[in-house]
Amino acid sequence: MDFTMALGFSLPLGVGLAAVGCGLGIGRAVEGAMSAMARQPEASGRIQTGMIIGAAFIEALTIYALVVAFVLPAILKGAAH
Repeated sequence: MDFTMALGFSLPLGVGLAAVGCGLGIGRAVEGAMSAMARQPEASGRIQTGMIIGAAFIEALTIYALVVAFVLPAILKGAAH
């Protein structure tokens, strides 16, 4: 197995793992926010705002992994020539 084939298998696997981790992270964040809102309904606006900002940061990690999966082969292909 050469380097290109290994890269072809590992990049989609890495993006998939990043997506799974992102889904688990967002799930835990929403779970915590929902239980906090159930305990203190008067603070639900602030809790929800913090949860949405946190979810955006978590989602950005998956987007970074996807960008790396698209850009890395092009960089390595350019460096090989």
